[in-house]
Amino acid sequence: MNALEVLDRARDNMSVRRVYGDPYTEDGLTVIPAASVIGGGGGGGDTEGNGGSGFGISARPAGAWVIKDGEATWRPALDLNRTILVGQLVAIVALLVVRSVAKTLARLR
Repeated sequence: MNALEVLDRARDNMSVRRVYGDPYTEDGLTVIPAASVIGGGGGGGDTEGNGGSGFGISARPAGAWVIKDGEATWRPALDLNRTILVGQLVAIVALLVVRSVAKTLARLR
């Protein structure tokens, strides 16, 4: 596969259809799911015709547009893994601060 073929595939994969899903309607609500899509590619070669190319893409749910009575509202997706990670980091920092304060108080006595 040459670099132009990779670029053609990249263009096809990095379209608005990857960001917004097909809308669906139920009980008077129209929902349009959305994702955060990130991609990149590269390629190279030498004067002897040796080379290669590649492309990668990553997508994560971002949320959805909800349309009711002609009014659109954004509903963000909850990334539970990120929420848990941030909670763990906050707990670690809190424990380190408590330890530091306890050591300082122990030295003052």
